[in-house]
Order: sequence, then structure tokens, then C-alpha cells
Amino acid sequence: MIDKILLFPYYLVLKLRDRRYSRPGRRQNAAEVPTLCIGNVTAGGTGKTPHVEMVLRMLQQSETWAGKQLAVLSLGYKRDSRGFQQVMADGTATVFGDEPLQIKKKFPAVTVAVDKDRVEGCDLLVHPAKLNDAKVARKCWNREFPAAEYIVLDDAFQYRKLKATRTVVLVDWNRPVHKDMLLPLGRLRDLPERIFDADAVIVTKCPAELDDLSKAKFVQEAGFSDYLPSSCDAMNPRGRRQLVLFTTIHYGQPEGVYPAAELRYTYAKKAILVTGIAGDGPLRAHLSDTYKLIRRFSFRDHHRFAWNDINRIQDAVKREPTAAVLTTEKDAQRLLDFSAMPASVKERLLQVPITVDFLTEEERETFAELIAGI
Repeated sequence: MIDKILLFPYYLVLKLRDRRYSRPGRRQNAAEVPTLCIGNVTAGGTGKTPHVEMVLRMLQQSETWAGKQLAVLSLGYKRDSRGFQQVMADGTATVFGDEPLQIKKKFPAVTVAVDKDRVEGCDLLVHPAKLNDAKVARKCWNREFPAAEYIVLDDAFQYRKLKATRTVVLVDWNRPVHKDMLLPLGRLRDLPERIFDADAVIVTKCPAELDDLSKAKFVQEAGFSDYLPSSCDAMNPRGRRQLVLFTTIHYGQPEGVYPAAELRYTYAKKAILVTGIAGDGPLRAHLSDTYKLIRRFSFRDHHRFAWNDINRIQDAVKREPTAAVLTTEKDAQRLLDFSAMPASVKERLLQVPITVDFLTEEERETFAELIAGI
């Protein structure tokens, strides 16, 4: 409540914007193919990218969409390029953004594109031939890709001009929306009640062992009632039943970022952690079980690494020659953009792979039906 008082002008703008787009009869653009929006109401940290990757894996394994032309459309935050661009696996985070590049490298058969205008982006993904004469796409460098049959919209929940077929909102278990505040007092970039607009709410970064009682308590505190674990849904304050699902993080074995990486460093007892993400708490907790984290370099989300940053990391390596340098997959994309990376860092720079999955098979099957049946 205090944020609504202290930040009343910002709160009022959000309320008026929501009312504008929510009023009955307002027309919204929709793509010609099924679209699934993965978003949140907070400023990062909920795990959008690994959830987009989970969705792609599930679609590729489904009877309906296996073998179909899947696409991902993202903003490409902090990229230097303009307009619609197809992301290429051999490109850079500077050109395409770190998250789209990470997705493309993991899913080479999926068309990944970036565009600030999501309506335009969906249209071009469905009709790539328009890139041959569209003025808005004259700067697009890579124009050859198949027409999309299904589009996953990465972080498009606030883009109200485009109406997705299905919407999924992510909420961090460790920092729930109902206990947060609007920016800059908290991490909320949108009204907390907007989570009730989605088709499904996924509570992310949950403990791997979470019983139904703990789930029900969280759901109730979030404003829902009548939570049913068997059907994975609850009644929201607007009188509509809404899916509420829970996922957890799985970390993989560290792997080299550069071809020159010495994998013997995966067995090191000490580690230097380098991150530029919204919150590295879960990663630090995981790594602490295996490594003694002797140094930590924590930067802002999407931080673009400069000479000063690399020199600090190199100095830490010199002081701890047996330590590994660990980072996230997302940060690795931006570190790879640094062309003059010292050999001493290259050989011990390892990324920690991350995947997410549902806590129960019932949740997984329910979500699979939601995303495949559109």
C-alpha cells in the first residue's frame, strides 16, 4: 500500500493504462497463428528464458507440434540492432541480445527473432516474404526462414497491443508479487493484480520438495481461493478459475564457454562467480554445495562487460590460480562478445546450464495440454 501512496503518479498511469486496454470492445491485434506469451509483472528474475526453453522442448515433443515450424519473438533487450532481425547462432549478444542468442544456440531448428514491435514481428514471422519489400524491414540482414506456425512471445505481457492466444505469468517463489512493491521501491513494473489476467500463473524457483499444504498457503496469500492440487487450479478474485503451477530449477554440470576451456576446472574446489542477472541467490546456494566461492563479481542485469570488468576477473584469477570462473549461460553470451578475453580466463570460464520443470507430473500434463491445445 505504501508504494501506491508514495508512487501515486506511476500507480495511476498503470491503472489508467490497464483500464484503457481492458475496456469491453477494445480491439487488439492477434497473430494469424497460435501465440503463447511468457511474461511477468516484475523487473526480471523470474526465469523467463528457461521457461521459454521448457516450452519449446514440450512443443517439440508433443504430438500436435512436433515437426512444425516453431518461432520465438523477443524484444532483444539492450541490442544495438534496430527493427526486425532474425537471430543467428553465430551472432553476438551485442547485435541480438543475450537471451534470444542463448535460445537460438540451444534450439537451432527454431526461428528466433527480435523486434520491438511485436505485432510487426509476428506478421513477418508468419509472412517472411514481406521482408523482400517492407520498408520497416529493409535493415534486416538474415531474411531466409520458414513461415512460423506457432510463436512463443518472450516477455510480451506488457505489450498490450498484441493479444496472445494464451498467456502465462511467472511469479518468483522467493519474492512473490503480493509481498513486493512498485519500482523503484520494489521490483514490480506492472500492477500486481495483472497476474489474474493470465491463463496460467507459474510459481518459479520453488524448493524441489514442496507439499500441497505449502502450495495452498502460497496460493491463498497471492489472492486466490479454493486451490485444487488435483486440477492445478484455483479461484481468482475475479471469480474465474485459473491454473496455478509450480516449477523448480535444475542445474547441470558446468561446461566450457570457450573451446579452449580446460574441463579439469569443473573439479576445482574454489570458484570465482561472475553474474549479470536479476538475482543470483539460487545459483550461489547451489554452487556453495560444491565450491568455495572465494570471489563474487555481481553486475546489473544484462550488463555489458568492459575492459575494467575483465581486468578485475583476471586479477582474481592470478591470485587464485586453481579456481574455476563460473557464470550463467546468459552471461556467457555477453562475455563471448569480449574479443580480447585473456587466455587465463578463457581456459577456466565455465557456464552452469539451467533447466526448469514442474514439481508434479499432473502439473506438467496440465501445462502441456494448455500450450499444445491452442
